[in-house]
Amino acid sequence: MNDLSSVPVPEEASARQRKPDWIRVKAPTSKGYGETRQLMRDLKLNTVCEEAACPNIGECWTKKHATVMILGDTCTRACAFCNVKTGMPGRVDAAEPDNVAEMVLKTGLEHIVVTSVDRDDLPDGGASQFVKVIQAVRAASSATTIEILTPDFRNKMQRAVEAIVQARPDVYNHNLETVPRLYPTIRPGARYYASLRLLEEVKRHDPSIFTKSGVMLGLGEERLEVHQVMDDMRCADIDFLTMGQYLRPTPKHAEVKEFVTPQAFKAYGAIARAKGFLQVAASPLTRSSYHAGADFAEMKAAREAKLAKKQPAKV
Repeated sequence: MNDLSSVPVPEEASARQRKPDWIRVKAPTSKGYGETRQLMRDLKLNTVCEEAACPNIGECWTKKHATVMILGDTCTRACAFCNVKTGMPGRVDAAEPDNVAEMVLKTGLEHIVVTSVDRDDLPDGGASQFVKVIQAVRAASSATTIEILTPDFRNKMQRAVEAIVQARPDVYNHNLETVPRLYPTIRPGARYYASLRLLEEVKRHDPSIFTKSGVMLGLGEERLEVHQVMDDMRCADIDFLTMGQYLRPTPKHAEVKEFVTPQAFKAYGAIARAKGFLQVAASPLTRSSYHAGADFAEMKAAREAKLAKKQPAKV
């Protein structure tokens, strides 16, 4: 496996980039944060909040909002932007679905986000574990809405998507991450158009499931390239677009080419809404699961309003 820990770090790259004021956050110290952290330890659950060094962890965990990362803590890919460790993963935990369901009950979550590492070593890429988690959460708390953020299931996409869609998550998320030109260096193990096809497949199997995707800004993308990604997403009938600032986890990862201003994010968001997305979240600190529950409620309301407009007027 391509482990970024083996990559030599140029001397000049080791200096920390100074972050602008608009993306600085306080270190997590609240009682709620500590309680959420302990609960994850007790249930032997991994979270992308910790593994990917999310800047919003203090805010979210204080509210007991944690994004569960299933299928272990080791990824079979080595993307240049990601802080999750890479290597050969261990055995799939058979108790994990029940542990996720117990976490939902103990936190009282109304909306849960479940993601995973890439598991190219598994025959189904880990799709069956997503299905088991969805089923376990549904059985434990039927009112909780479920959002999943899956990998691309390289070379296994058709069957994986079909199995997961049959389990009926409320939101199916898969991030494109960046513009096509940057894939060879930023997301070398993936293919841009394969990711688009995955989200198209979800809609083909079940148009009622909301689809969602996100991109990071600040990796060297051009403005018109971002606009083209928006157009590609709309052609794939993606409902929800998230856009956030890329932050370099360590000096061994891809460097930040630009800190995009809040005003620029606001402009991107306005363009995305004009292109027809049901929901758009665009700000420096936006991440896939940040405020996911509130965003889901807004997206659902937007779809209902859109459908109401299409209904013929009663005479």
